[in-house]
Amino acid sequence: MIVSRLSRLDESQLSSCVEELADLLVDTVDSGASIGFLAPLDRAAAVAWWKERAAARRLAVWAAYDGGRIVGTVSLAFPDKPNSRHRAELVKLMVHRDARGRGLGRRLLATAEEAAAATGITLLHLDTETDSPAEHLYSTAGWTRAGVIPDYAEDPAGVLRPTTLYYKQVGADVGQA
Repeated sequence: MIVSRLSRLDESQLSSCVEELADLLVDTVDSGASIGFLAPLDRAAAVAWWKERAAARRLAVWAAYDGGRIVGTVSLAFPDKPNSRHRAELVKLMVHRDARGRGLGRRLLATAEEAAAATGITLLHLDTETDSPAEHLYSTAGWTRAGVIPDYAEDPAGVLRPTTLYYKQVGADVGQA
């Protein structure tokens, strides 16, 4: 798998890609990733979820393409409160099961980190299922583990699992006091 393009989706692109993004979401959940949904994920529910995100306008989404097909995404969710404009939440880092194990998740993560820093964001945070492959990615990419919340969310099979919280300081101000 060679990613031919990785780009941020503008509002119209995001709206026009909801069907394909829904397919990626369904694949990600059905292959066991705990990203907020139970398996099997109904495709209509996945389409509705992406349509709602497209309308929200507080989300930046990047898509990775293999040829003309979306095989991965990562998003940054921006808060709406005045005292939190310096931070964003990294959400829905997804890689299609056929594209896993080739560094695409790390590339998507780096893209979101660099884009956040370029827009003046200095702090990123996320949550992920404890002991998941995603947790390994974040810990090896320089994210700091903040703690674990037991029984935080159900995994795709409906079993309560702990969630690990992570943060990462990014941008030019990192390390300056």
